[in-house]
Amino acid sequence: MESAFEIIAEPNRRAILSLLVSSQQSVGEIERQLRMSQPTVSKHLRVLRDAGFVESTVDAQRRLYRLKPEPLHQVDDWLAQFRRFWSTHLDALERHLDRMDQDRMDQLPHGSSTPTKRKTKEKTTRPKPRT
Repeated sequence: MESAFEIIAEPNRRAILSLLVSSQQSVGEIERQLRMSQPTVSKHLRVLRDAGFVESTVDAQRRLYRLKPEPLHQVDDWLAQFRRFWSTHLDALERHLDRMDQDRMDQLPHGSSTPTKRKTKEKTTRPKPRT
């Protein structure tokens, strides 16, 4: 059996999973949105279904697929060890933006609630006339 990483390594499968995040889709809807052939979509859906990433229900004469997020927990667990790298950067960015907001508020005249736009003088460059 393939691991979650091997399943999602294939770009078409990731595209299908991305579609299914927002809503369930039929094979035909997936075909149209991803511009893939029906056999290709069906092949990838079968792999995703067998691995537990998607499940299907029958609605009249069409099969609807929806995401099952449980297999993605394996990926999430693996990524957890790396989150500290981007979390630190995001926390630092948040602190920086908070300081910028506070500095801007400190510069406002007493009683103002929103900063005013500053006018900037822009230098315009005109093309030189041809001689």
